[in-house]
Amino acid sequence: MSWPLILLTITITFFLMEGVAWFTHKYIMHGFLWTLHKDHHFKSKASFWERNDAFFLIFAIPAFLLMLYGSISNPLGPLFWIGVGISIYGLCYFLVHDIFIHQRLPLFKKSNHFYLKAIRKAHKIHHKHLAKENGECFGMLWVPLKYFKEALNPKR
Repeated sequence: MSWPLILLTITITFFLMEGVAWFTHKYIMHGFLWTLHKDHHFKSKASFWERNDAFFLIFAIPAFLLMLYGSISNPLGPLFWIGVGISIYGLCYFLVHDIFIHQRLPLFKKSNHFYLKAIRKAHKIHHKHLAKENGECFGMLWVPLKYFKEALNPKR
């Protein structure tokens, strides 16, 4: 594969992963795997770890297998780069969700950037619903336009 095609593959995979994450969050995490996700909405200070952290493996294993199989079957072919795109999305998700929003590590406590404010607000709205039903704002990096508008023009 040429470098432009490699970069295109990674970029498309990265953006498609937002849809996969939204679907997984809405229909799987708030569906039949709520038992794993519930402790994320009812945070206990007893442990740094949550059962919800198992979703890291649910996404990381396919990415790893794609990179492994892709590097063996067709070195530097599309499967490898799809795995890379999934992994980059996972890293961004970790940085935004676990570090920036939930402050599981004390980094990036504040930001005045409208995009980060919008993401934080949408996630706060998501967490106002403690039950698995009636949730909203299931995405991570793409949030409803109203939160971007709010962040750009805050009410005083």
